[in-house]
Parts: sequence; C-alpha cells; structure tokens
Amino acid sequence: MATALADLGVTADSVGDSTRERLDRDGYAPLPGILSQRQLAVIRSRLAGLLAVEGDRAGLEVHQEAGTDRLADLVNKDPAFDVCFTDPRLLACVAHVLGDFKLSSLNFRAALPGQGLQSLHAEGGPVTDPAQYQVCNSIWLLDDFTADNGATRVVPGSHRSGRSPGDVMADTRAAHPDEVLLLAPAGTVVVFNSHLWHGGTLNRSSRPRRAMHSYFTRRGNAQQLDQRKYVRPQTLARLTPAARYILGV
Repeated sequence: MATALADLGVTADSVGDSTRERLDRDGYAPLPGILSQRQLAVIRSRLAGLLAVEGDRAGLEVHQEAGTDRLADLVNKDPAFDVCFTDPRLLACVAHVLGDFKLSSLNFRAALPGQGLQSLHAEGGPVTDPAQYQVCNSIWLLDDFTADNGATRVVPGSHRSGRSPGDVMADTRAAHPDEVLLLAPAGTVVVFNSHLWHGGTLNRSSRPRRAMHSYFTRRGNAQQLDQRKYVRPQTLARLTPAARYILGV
C-alpha cells in the first residue's frame, strides 16, 4: 500500500492537518479545485455519450435508481475517469480513514429535476472505534452543488455515534436538525467516511445535478463491483502497477 501511494504521488503533505482533523471530527472534508474546467468538460461530454449509448441498461453493473441517471464501471469506460482513483489528495484522505484500501466502485449519479431525495443512510454499519471503519466515499462535483439542485446532505460527527439513522429518526427521509448541505462549486471533491449519515436531497432546479462517486473499502472486503472480474485488457494495459493495486487487480 505504501509503495502504491508513493508511486501515485501521495506524500505526508498531500493534505494538511486541518483536512485530516475534519475527517476525524466531522466525517467529511472538501478538496477544492481537483478537476479543472477542461477536465469537467471532457468528463461531462463522455458521461453524456455513455448515457446515450447504454440507454435502459445504464448503471446495471451496480444499481439503477428511479429519478436518476446512473452509470457504473467507469474504470473501464474512459481514461478521463482515472483521476477518480489516482489523485494524490483523494488517496491521502482515504488512507487516513481506512489505512489499507482498494477501490470498491466508480459510478455516476445525476438527480433529475423534481427527484433525487434519499433517506439518510450510512454504509458499513454503525461503529465507534476508528480502527473498525470499513468504507470511505468521495463525491466528484460535476455541477455546482446548491441548496436547490439536490446537494448531498450529511450529519457531521454521526460516523462516531455507533448508531444508524433509523435508530433515532421516525422518518429518515425527513430533515435532521444537525444536517449540513455540501455546497461547493463544480470541480470540488468531497471525501467522506461512509459510516457518516448522508443522502441526496430533492433537486428543485430545472436541470440534472451530476456527480461521480469513487467508493473505497478495506482491502479484505468484497468490492461493490468486482474489479478483477470486470477489468478489460485495454484498461490493464494503460494503468500503472500502482493504479492496478488501488483497483485490486
């Protein structure tokens, strides 16, 4: 793990102490400006093309969801998505949360107008010991996340509660008194401990709210999408040994 991270440019200075402290305390941390305007344009165009080609089958490798556009297995679908599992700042954050890890899945989700509301939920089960954290996620903002377009909500510190949303809420789709909306410009990446309570909100705008999710798990766990089963020869050929290690292939 240490060799792979070093080969991908991760150093002790990839993120500051304040980011690591925020991940520990709040369970999430924004990383501004990861994607340039050029990268955003390329990624948006490629995703639109994939949605058109895949049609009703889009997202089937992992999950389809009413009221959203979804895509899965992006690792194999364009080199433009490689940044989602090789960026040094991202990997430094995931290593801080999980230690030894691998990519679980790389997906796309767009909440459509009038849609997108999710229950507050968490992955990995309730834990209180940081050594037991199993999963860590990242949201790659392809549009500005605003109060009106379905931005993700989180409950800061809930990853340390040892409880699930349903333990304390009669309706997990309702607003939580401590929830915070992740409001940030396109190009930002928000890394969050997946034991944190989180969920999409209702998109009240007239346009889809687009994001990618690169989701990581401890190396001993099963992946959401079996990367070894799905990986294509051309994907293996383009990736460095360090990137392949992150994928678990």
